Amino acid sequence: MKERVADFNFHLPEELIAQQPPQERDAARMLVLDRATGAVQDSSFRALPQILNAGDLLVLNDSRVIPARLFATRAGATSQKQQPSGSVEVLLTQQLGPQEWSALVRPGRKVQIGERLFFAANDDALPLLEAEVTARGEFGERTLHFLPSENFFAALEAIGHMPLPPYIHRDDAVSDRERYQTVFAAERGSAAAPTAGLHFTPAVLDAIRARGVEVQYVTLHVGLGTFQPVRVDTLDEIELHRERYTLPPPTADAINRARTARRRIIAAGTTTVRTLEHCSLAAVGGTLEPHSGETSIFIRPGHPFRLVDAMLTNFHLPQSTLLMLVSAFAGQKHVLAAYTHAVHQKYRFFSYGDCMFIR
Repeated sequence: MKERVADFNFHLPEELIAQQPPQERDAARMLVLDRATGAVQDSSFRALPQILNAGDLLVLNDSRVIPARLFATRAGATSQKQQPSGSVEVLLTQQLGPQEWSALVRPGRKVQIGERLFFAANDDALPLLEAEVTARGEFGERTLHFLPSENFFAALEAIGHMPLPPYIHRDDAVSDRERYQTVFAAERGSAAAPTAGLHFTPAVLDAIRARGVEVQYVTLHVGLGTFQPVRVDTLDEIELHRERYTLPPPTADAINRARTARRRIIAAGTTTVRTLEHCSLAAVGGTLEPHSGETSIFIRPGHPFRLVDAMLTNFHLPQSTLLMLVSAFAGQKHVLAAYTHAVHQKYRFFSYGDCMFIR
């Protein structure tokens, strides 16, 4: 019998979806799940250094979120006279080339191939960016070719908004520029935050290192898959969009040493899990080599985990591929029972919510 998407559903009261980050970055509650037994323990994120063991290797995703949500004025196709014809919302999801981006546009039905989009800080300002629509996909997907600009990312910083997820029912605030970004964010390119990393502070990282835990980084730029809901009925039909990743030399070396010494490898976030498990498939003779590439790996129940021994993760959407990944790691029955416990105990869910440590 085929596994159904509906089997990964759970009831979540609307009021448990976090709309704001906690006042202090590391103040989240943390549910600890034993994946062998299904036993759960209520804890706090600040207890993480004590839960980790000397010799563990903690791997974080250092991708940096860009202010990827933009508002554009439309114009007609390039073969016609350019006349303003309404505004659209544009979410840049992945850089395809020096001037090429994939994007989601809304309302998508109005934006056709050949149209020009003009991006300004407000209705009265001169456009800082201009793009032509060069390809059209399903569900509002478009490919945009931006005209050369003096500093593309500086323009994004000036006119863009932080791409808060659609279940956060408010406009982005100035504080989101900091809070919807990890303290170790370095490599620019994500359209959404690797949210398990949002809880870390320099003090927590120092305490983890003082515990004798090694800390290393990978990069996976979060793209379109985060924003597109699952629109099929069975897991066999799911195909994820490709996302760019990098496994740097220090991290590849640290993982190889940890595996040889049989030390735990702990992934902070599902993006880190996906990166490590994808890289394990490309390991020659079991040894990881530093490299960059793209992955569309879909981790579902039955996946044989090759690198990840424990993970930190936020609570995920019902019927999402991320919930399926967590279920693959800890068992669907254990995970859904843990989520039921979290609902009863009024944990805060999703990007700005609480977290879970699975060991």
